[in-house]
Amino acid sequence: MSQGHAISPSSQNKKRLKLVLGFTLLYLLAEVVGGIWTKSLALLADAGHMLTDVGGLAFALIAINLAEKKATPEKTYGYYRAEILAALANAVVLIGISLYILYEAYLRFLNPPEVESKFMLVIAGVGLVVNLVGMYILRKGSKDSLNMKGAYFEVLSDMLTSIGVIAAGIIMWTTGWYYADPILSAGIGLFILPRTWILLKEAVDILLEGTPADVNLAVVRETLQKIPGVTQVHDLHVWTLTSGINAMSAHVVIEEQTTPNQVLKAINDQVKEPFKIKHTTIQVENEGYEEQEVHL
Repeated sequence: MSQGHAISPSSQNKKRLKLVLGFTLLYLLAEVVGGIWTKSLALLADAGHMLTDVGGLAFALIAINLAEKKATPEKTYGYYRAEILAALANAVVLIGISLYILYEAYLRFLNPPEVESKFMLVIAGVGLVVNLVGMYILRKGSKDSLNMKGAYFEVLSDMLTSIGVIAAGIIMWTTGWYYADPILSAGIGLFILPRTWILLKEAVDILLEGTPADVNLAVVRETLQKIPGVTQVHDLHVWTLTSGINAMSAHVVIEEQTTPNQVLKAINDQVKEPFKIKHTTIQVENEGYEEQEVHL
């Protein structure tokens, strides 16, 4: 039974994404010029993350637009998974950027170049403000959508990088110790990696149609079995189409005198809100029929 084309939580955040994308793109251009001029790896590392922000936020917007498209005979579930692919792409790119920063930091630690720390501080300070504003705009949506969470992590990683750049700039400006640049850059890369790995794992779990982390399958089964007229539930599956939109399929054995439509309505009423299940496919059976089936 289908509940129609549900609107994903990400769709409610398109304006926020566009606003943050505009800020990020403008600052990226300034930061690339500043990083080359000052010869600061920390600043270029921040620019690298800003570049992934621009790509990641743009990809997130494209994914939202795709997810809003209606289902077709070729794509019977629609394009919800585009948002998960965007989150996966963001995670992979962030991991790659973090590993590159660690490698570049190692090379610069062997031979640290002189850095124009004063100008570096100015650029990093502006970047910190831009990132804090972006985080504030995206924070609410990141709690409801993996796609938005990926975009939020992009901006969060840049905010941390900006703090590292400022710290490195102050140290180099006051002490002339240029090892601060690669050391703090490496620290930022190491800080970002585990959080990005969690995002990557969540995206992969959804693509593999694993049971959503916030859904207890045993509780779902117990809820269904308490419905009047239901004697047994088997072949129960719950998976995520996109963040906030779960689907469920199940075989439900009912008593002879029970009306199937009443059971179907009760099932959808019971699972819609508590488990965020907005699409159900239920096979209603009489007792004994399940013995003929191969159970998954």
